[in-house]
Amino acid sequence: MGILEGKRILVTGVLTDASIGFHVARVAQEEGAEVVLTAYPRPTLTQRTAKRLPSGPDSPPPVIELDVMNTEQLEALAGNLQEVGFDRLDGVVHAIGFAPQTALGGNFLETPWEDVATAMHASTYSLKALTMACLPLMKEGGAVVGLDFDATKAWPVYDWMGVAKAGLESCSRYLAKYLGPQGIRVNLVAAGPLATMAAKSIPGFEGMVEMWPQAAPLGWDVKNSDPTARACVALLSDWFPATTAEIVHVDGGLHAIGAPG
Repeated sequence: MGILEGKRILVTGVLTDASIGFHVARVAQEEGAEVVLTAYPRPTLTQRTAKRLPSGPDSPPPVIELDVMNTEQLEALAGNLQEVGFDRLDGVVHAIGFAPQTALGGNFLETPWEDVATAMHASTYSLKALTMACLPLMKEGGAVVGLDFDATKAWPVYDWMGVAKAGLESCSRYLAKYLGPQGIRVNLVAAGPLATMAAKSIPGFEGMVEMWPQAAPLGWDVKNSDPTARACVALLSDWFPATTAEIVHVDGGLHAIGAPG
């Protein structure tokens, strides 16, 4: 019996098997969950990746197209989930983040509002939007887990995505406040840098990758998403029944001691 036995979990952000969302879905399946994936912008890529999950190529989880910035798709999500056999959700994983290139890589002072607004919509407001879209299927309560990157510091090159993550942290607290009476817990996992497609698109990301393993007390493997995935799955489970509005750091301990540079 796994800790998610009998649970039904929606996981966003699965593009390739390097995606953090992929590893959350993998560990969730290993722990007994039924998983459904959402996909954007290339559902066919997510469908191919889904075949690499433990359920195997013959019975991959269903994939639903979802752009969290598209109101119509959000409004249709609950119905689309029911069509693929998910009439109930016990957990939702928000593994979504996006910022235009002008909002990253040291361009903080020159980034136009339009690009900042895109980053905030896709990376911050989407947590609330996705949660509300799933709420009709969470009548018995459940857990929402989002992926974070420590927003208490101004990291090199992260720029407006750092601001968006600070907003994400605040958004998760307000969701926890308003949804707690419905038995829904909302928590974040703040991971260290991992070698995902999204991370590689950040100009200067290599600098953080080089620094982190040396500075973190426990060390850090940028190619290993398993510790982050396990933390997400633990928060999705019933093992944290009274924990909400929390940020669990999975970063080798670096957040607690600071870092050079």
